[in-house]
This record gives sequence, C-alpha cells and structure tokens, in this order.
Amino acid sequence: MTELEKQKIIKLRNGGYGYIRIAQTLGMSENTVKSFCRRNSLCGENKSAVKIKDSGCRCRQCGKKITQTAGRKPKVFCSDSCRIAYWTANQDKVVRRTAVEFECPVCHEKFKDYPRNNRKYCSRECYIKRRYGDEP
Repeated sequence: MTELEKQKIIKLRNGGYGYIRIAQTLGMSENTVKSFCRRNSLCGENKSAVKIKDSGCRCRQCGKKITQTAGRKPKVFCSDSCRIAYWTANQDKVVRRTAVEFECPVCHEKFKDYPRNNRKYCSRECYIKRRYGDEP
C-alpha cells in the first residue's frame, strides 16, 4: 500500500466512509482497508451517521428521548430491553400470521403451517417416501 493510498483511506474514514465504500472507491480489498484502519485507530462508529438532534421521538416503553440517525429507519425504542418489555406487556398488538391447515399427500394426515412456508408434507418421513419410494 502506498503512502498516497494510506492518506486517502485516512481522509475517507474521517469523512465518514465505511470500510466497504472506501475499498470500492480505492479498488482494494475490504479486509486491507479494515486492517489499516484498526492498526491506525480509525475504527469505531461511522462518523457519517449524522445524528438528528431533538427529533421529539420518545421510547414507547420508558419515554426516554431517542436520538435518531439520518438515513436510517426511525428508532421506536431506546434499547432492546425496552422493546422486549413493551411487546411482552402488549401481546394484543403483536401482528401474528395465522396457521392454515394442510393435508399431507402421502399419509393424508392434517397438519398446520404458515402459508408462505410452501410446506407440502407433514414430516420428513413422508417426504422421503414420496421422493424415494417405500423401500429404504
């Protein structure tokens, strides 16, 4: 790696670029960029993640102010513990998929599964029977 490339990595990293973006810009391996940044203490939080000050958003669980990050999905909870506590206390607000009843084409046993799973057989044994026949 040349001195010019090293200076470009430092400049881009301080400008808020991530490892992948720097690597693509300079046409080098992501791991090379990452190693250089770690050796030179350029790792850590991406500085391009501009914080939106006083967005007025508050945690649904505890009411603590949440600092939003520009260009990211808006945060609703301040932490994982608040998110878990909220959804545990508000089970009625959880959107659940409804299981549908299917019939296995091999043994004709009824079973329930979610429609998007594309499941056809009630068990692995029935799948094997259909795929390879009754004999082991």
